Amino acid sequence: MSIKTFAAVLSCCLLASCAGPKNGSYSFQILTTNDVHGSFFDSTYVGGNVRRSLIAVKRTVDSVRNAVGEENVILIDAGDILQGDNAAYYFNYVDTVTPHLYPRMAKYMGYDAVTVGNHDIETGHPVYDRVARNLEACGIPFLAGNAIRNDNGKPYFSVYTILKRQGVRIAILGYDNANISNWLSERLWSGMKFENLIPLVQQDVDKVIAKEKPDVVIVSVHSSTGLGDGSQLEGQGLDLMKTLRGVDFLICSHDHKPVVIPSDTLCLINSGSHCRFVGHGEIGLTVEKRKVTSRQLSCELIPVDRLKTDPEMEKAFHDDYLAVKEFTTREVGELMVDLSTRDAYVGMSHYLNLIHTLSISCSPAQISFAAPLTFNGFVKKGKLIYNDLFTIYPFENQIYVVNMSGKEIKDYLEASYDRWINTVASSSEHILKIGNKADARTGQESWSFLERAYNFDSAGGLVYTVDVTKPRGSRIDIKSMAGGQPFDIGKDYKVAMTSYRASGGGGLMKEAGIDTGKIEERIVETYPEFRDLLYNYLKDNATIDPAVIGDPVRIGHWEFIPEEIVGPAMERDMKLLFPNRR
Repeated sequence: MSIKTFAAVLSCCLLASCAGPKNGSYSFQILTTNDVHGSFFDSTYVGGNVRRSLIAVKRTVDSVRNAVGEENVILIDAGDILQGDNAAYYFNYVDTVTPHLYPRMAKYMGYDAVTVGNHDIETGHPVYDRVARNLEACGIPFLAGNAIRNDNGKPYFSVYTILKRQGVRIAILGYDNANISNWLSERLWSGMKFENLIPLVQQDVDKVIAKEKPDVVIVSVHSSTGLGDGSQLEGQGLDLMKTLRGVDFLICSHDHKPVVIPSDTLCLINSGSHCRFVGHGEIGLTVEKRKVTSRQLSCELIPVDRLKTDPEMEKAFHDDYLAVKEFTTREVGELMVDLSTRDAYVGMSHYLNLIHTLSISCSPAQISFAAPLTFNGFVKKGKLIYNDLFTIYPFENQIYVVNMSGKEIKDYLEASYDRWINTVASSSEHILKIGNKADARTGQESWSFLERAYNFDSAGGLVYTVDVTKPRGSRIDIKSMAGGQPFDIGKDYKVAMTSYRASGGGGLMKEAGIDTGKIEERIVETYPEFRDLLYNYLKDNATIDPAVIGDPVRIGHWEFIPEEIVGPAMERDMKLLFPNRR
């Protein structure tokens, strides 16, 4: 065959390969996970408890693959993987030499694409850059098309990937949350910015369709389902569903609320969190003359049975599990009093006394802001192991010391307690802002806070009262500094808080009149992750003593007043929130 003839044949073959799938019917199963938060293993390392995990997800996914054929299944994760559990922490920060556990698991499970989440960015450049390299080495793209580089205007991560299954071209585009700059310090995402998903996603979809000619388009966003009214930058799922064209499936995440919204033209899937469900979408295609002439869409949630795991996967990663277990079960000190986050809702508590004590120790801090980070966390007094430190402080937040005026401090506290309590006139009313409603994540009806408890900041380093009979703006009466010095509304103070709060998380800084976009101008000192501060405290002191962490000269004192109203009303509210109180 001559070179000229060979070139002509090759050209025809290439044209044929680009012409689309063969005529016929095709069916593909789209399986999704999101907000795994480090739930890699089914064991909690202590106590013999079994939970849902990627090892159980693997068995669920394989049951679909075995039924329809591996080539007909697409597996996607929508982000928030690298934070929330001992295993993620260990491979993020302790063992940084071994290839990261998650990419190895993702390859073993056969993920086709993984989306970057805000908690993945929270781990910092060294971690997520390493994970991106490890995923790429495994042939899995780490997608975040709205993370744009400052130096050249190009995406920092991959925008999309193309799968080819039975001649059908499937495009997967991925995006992180657009609200990251309001939660995380720019130090964690230096060199980039995060753009609004609207209109960016549609623009990218249009470009991919024009360039790649896909037959199926899937968009994965680490963004809440939202309200669909354009009001939530962190929840743009329904906003996208209303406006996207040319997309078959929209995968949402972030809010931990499992939901599917079927449609003839675009299905929305949010599988919740922590491997409780696998999102399942199905698309049927009819191809005539190598073009898709019709498509049928459906979606549902598949419950994951925590007890049905993949034994081969468990065996393959057993050494990794043992390394994490050994690290997190070693003794680190002694706790001389029970720590309960629920106690923080009614006044001073041992739990927040500890947080305030360590925060104020971050020189030159004079005051600290802190909130209960889990709704109902509990650590029993006795020997502490490193695993307990994750219960005490589950997030990788750094501590910042920030300049604030006395007025800003008071306004901040007024905003915080307004998230937390009502203005009442008698003990027959609810002091706490609670309601009896169905949990969107579990569907079970119970009493719960109307706002998120991790935004219920109290202050350490001050002596003050909170009058529940007065409205916002006049509830907080700051008597003095903890040591008895006067508190001056016109003076500047050094306040310790989490990097999340300083960057705008929860909106309290904004409500105090502070522009968190310029927070760097106010930061006077930074400290490592709080869990590191706690670990170092235990190395130096060996014990957590209630007399030491509750020293009023250091952390001050606050309480709700008047007692004749607060006492009976608070007792009733707490019984509603925690009917099985310890």
